[in-house]
Amino acid sequence: MTVSTIDRPAASAAPTMEPDPDTAPAMAPVVAVLIPCYNEETAIAAVVRDFREALPDATVYVYDNNSSDRTVEVAKAAGAVVRHEPLQGKGNVMRRMFSDIEADVYVLVDGDDTYHAPSAPLMVKRLWEDQLDMVNGARVTEIVKAYRPGHRFGNKLLTGMVALIFGNRIQDMLSGYRVFSRRFIKSFPALASGFETETELTVHALELNMPIAEIKAPYKDRPPGSHSKLNTIRDGVRILRTIVNLVKEERPLPFFFAIFVALAAASVILAWPVVATYLQTGLVPRLPTAVLSTGLMLLGFLSLTCGLILDTVTLGRREAKRMRYLSIPAPGVHPVRKAAGS
Repeated sequence: MTVSTIDRPAASAAPTMEPDPDTAPAMAPVVAVLIPCYNEETAIAAVVRDFREALPDATVYVYDNNSSDRTVEVAKAAGAVVRHEPLQGKGNVMRRMFSDIEADVYVLVDGDDTYHAPSAPLMVKRLWEDQLDMVNGARVTEIVKAYRPGHRFGNKLLTGMVALIFGNRIQDMLSGYRVFSRRFIKSFPALASGFETETELTVHALELNMPIAEIKAPYKDRPPGSHSKLNTIRDGVRILRTIVNLVKEERPLPFFFAIFVALAAASVILAWPVVATYLQTGLVPRLPTAVLSTGLMLLGFLSLTCGLILDTVTLGRREAKRMRYLSIPAPGVHPVRKAAGS
């Protein structure tokens, strides 16, 4: 596999002890730029060129996702390493990229030429020097066409929901411009198939309390002839569904407790007139209502029981994910070089 070549000190002939990471000479990380692509013939050449210029020691990978135009040819001509993922969807492409590529630092960017390549060195430096696991590129622009009001509102709404549930540490959850450490990438399960993968990335970082940061990065409009693949309504619904599923899986007790409260409240509302009539007359004239009320209360307590059980299961899953995360060296330890025997 091709990775960037970086000068490093010659190995000593005599065996030595493992160097202390805090006192060993600083070494530049192996950086990989990952670009998922689908029909970006118009923009991909500029993206590859700009990131090769911004990060001259990095290897730029373009993963084509069944493009029907000349994306592959243009990307190769621009100097990118081009690979293919036949399963359609950005999440599927990212799963493949994260599985295939070995590096110390991963720069993820869309292939539509809307993100600011000169910000990449600052983001990489921030991640490496502060030993972070993710640096998010928060989009900043005054161009209405580049960041449409519907997309802006949807991003704020969905980001606010995630912040309320998982923690308010990210302001632009749906940004396609991020820098990751190796231990983030190799501990990320990547289950989503489409644009909802950005939500999954954010929740993964928040759920494991990873050290993260956010840097404002200029955002621009697509070049002429390039068209967005994002559907505001369809993909917004998919992202919302992903958030609900993540809440159910990562916060099962609050999720099922909310269902319990709703069912219990409905049961009490239905039962109140039945109980009042019984206390006055000693009769239950509305038996179906009484049965329905009893059934709703039983379902409510069943939901609460599920929440209690799944909360224990989720704690075990979270501990297992945390242990997997901790088994991967932090930024600065150079796992790629160690694997290569250097």
